[in-house]
Amino acid sequence: MRRLAGAANRAVLSVAGRFMDKPYLIPDLPAPRLTAHQGLFEQVVALGDRPGFRILEIGSREVTGSYGLRSRLQHAQYVGFDYYLGPNVDVAGDAHRLSDLVEGPFDLVFSTAVFEHLAMPWVVAEEIARVVKPGGHVLVETHFSYSAHERPWHFFQFSDMGLRALFSPALGFEVVEATMQNPIVGRFSAFADRYLRFQPVTALYCHATILARKTRDVPGFRWRDVDLAAVVGETAYPPPQ
Repeated sequence: MRRLAGAANRAVLSVAGRFMDKPYLIPDLPAPRLTAHQGLFEQVVALGDRPGFRILEIGSREVTGSYGLRSRLQHAQYVGFDYYLGPNVDVAGDAHRLSDLVEGPFDLVFSTAVFEHLAMPWVVAEEIARVVKPGGHVLVETHFSYSAHERPWHFFQFSDMGLRALFSPALGFEVVEATMQNPIVGRFSAFADRYLRFQPVTALYCHATILARKTRDVPGFRWRDVDLAAVVGETAYPPPQ
């Protein structure tokens, strides 16, 4: 039994060693400047803690302990919004009906670890656009790669490009920064299909973030009427090789 365990450990180390020799970062992915994960709340304060400003946090309920965003604000009015009532929640309800539940406008809408739990995130992006004033900002952090959690309401994962599409010029936003961060080293497990077992999975990141500024209102906005170029900008789907 000990011999089998030793062989298994050597096999895992061998696979890990081969993986670490492989590039696993996206070369052209911009490093976070304004949306760094560990400085996210400080960025909220820097952007929005001004006299007369109003900050809305979507997903404000304290689930994993208090991070004290409300207590860090010296000047701005803070409104905490969440699906359930609880600590740090001022308004409870469905974010897909946000503009019916909170009184705008806001200078900054902030959200972290929420968008993966939204059944229709494109609808929530539209609702956010309705409550942010022109010149105001949206700062969203969510997951690109992460463990399944809070099921059955874990619906989506997002890339930086996915967040750019949600908060695009078509909806009245300009992107200040969008990126992914906190790289993950991954591989397929022994429970995967035989041809995939222990193969490395590259270009994994935990967090996807976007900071966008609202430039204009878009009356009568409907996603089905949006021209694709207004969402993807100057990018194009990679041509066949």
